[in-house]
Amino acid sequence: MSSADPADLHLADLHARAADAGIEGYRLLGREDLINRLGDGAGAGRDRDRGRSRAPAVDPESDTDELQTVDRGREADEKPDEDRPRRRRGRRGGRGRGGRERERLDDEGGRRDQGGAESESAPTEDVTGVLEITRQRHGFLRVEGSDDDVYVSASQIRRCELSDGDEVTGPAREPRAGERHPALVRVGLVNGEEPVGAPPPKAGGKGKAVRFDSLTAVPPTRRLELPDDADPLARAADLLCPLALGQRVLVRAAPRAGRTTLLRALAKCLASMDDIEVTVLLIDERPEEAPAWTEALPDADLALAPADLSPAEQVKVATKAIDRARDLAAGGADAVLLCDSLTRLAIAAGGVDEVKRLFGSGRALAEDDAGSLTVIATTLDDGDDEGGAERAVQTTETALIALDETLATQGITPSLRFGELRAVGEEDLLSVEEMNGLRHLRGKLGDLVPPEAAGLIREAIAENPRNAEILRSFA
Repeated sequence: MSSADPADLHLADLHARAADAGIEGYRLLGREDLINRLGDGAGAGRDRDRGRSRAPAVDPESDTDELQTVDRGREADEKPDEDRPRRRRGRRGGRGRGGRERERLDDEGGRRDQGGAESESAPTEDVTGVLEITRQRHGFLRVEGSDDDVYVSASQIRRCELSDGDEVTGPAREPRAGERHPALVRVGLVNGEEPVGAPPPKAGGKGKAVRFDSLTAVPPTRRLELPDDADPLARAADLLCPLALGQRVLVRAAPRAGRTTLLRALAKCLASMDDIEVTVLLIDERPEEAPAWTEALPDADLALAPADLSPAEQVKVATKAIDRARDLAAGGADAVLLCDSLTRLAIAAGGVDEVKRLFGSGRALAEDDAGSLTVIATTLDDGDDEGGAERAVQTTETALIALDETLATQGITPSLRFGELRAVGEEDLLSVEEMNGLRHLRGKLGDLVPPEAAGLIREAIAENPRNAEILRSFA
């Protein structure tokens, strides 16, 4: 055996040296324990005297180590390692002890497995939270209304193909001695559905995110019918730019042009519709705006990244919202992601990569078991396109809504640039009669100055509860 310093040796070499030194149960020891034993010249006798050792378990949310006692057992003193029968671990069958220890370290992020039967029999409480996965691949459920996050093991994340931003429900037990967080006993529901039967990951993939990318995008054909009591600005936008599930809707607006009013009105309409999952992502929003959104949309999924968050944290919130919306669509739901704004996201991210991923995710999906993802996102049209968001998504939109700052500052509604609103594939969303009416309406608006055009649309909306009726009246 080499006389090299044990600290410089590979783990396999440490195991070989420990075997030569007669250290019992060396495969159960961590690297530091092995180095200390070898450095002390400890052999079998000293190992028998110890019986128990302490191993550090680093809590992922602090810079301090939690010390947990690990019972090494006495059977190492009774039989050589190679003759000892392998023990069975739960219902997953026999495993070598070194592999078992590595799996526990991996699954628990430094915690030690203290028996599945005890976990099942311990008192539990059902919890629901949004999953955040750490770099160590275990995770925590952020439970609304609670300051105590719930630990989720890496094995649960792998087995149930969980992703950042998933809403997870299941029983959680109280933390044991030496643990800082409650722990999820098992995954009950993922985004409201049973975790079993989830589509398997594609070759070389990592789960549901890869599944979304592998699905077939098709042109939007399913019309979004706004309710009769929709805000006049939202109805006017839908009248001139027919909205459909699976669109990428770009809302171009200067500051104070009414983009918040439009976005909130559309969100309220969509949230009131059955079978539509609405997520609202607000980047760099004023903190006092958050309560207004919460009050307006009590049942929607609000991903808030206010101005007091760091750019990195804002991007993190955005990434989770995108991943959750993509997972919902891949799982068969019709998801809608509203974002204000792409410009602020580009500034926070220091580039347009996240902007392109968010906006480009909007699509209708061809597979029978898939749904759709509609993206409605704003850009700040202030003349210089700070962050490059407008250039990054220009021409990739399937619908364009432009707001008129001049009309908005004069208090004239609906404040739209009527000649700029359009949607790709309008003829597939409207009947022949409605399409003819839309062409005639656009021609009439083109002959009017903006305030007169706004008055015409305002009167038509007031007289007709449905946009289809307005279009037919102009046919």
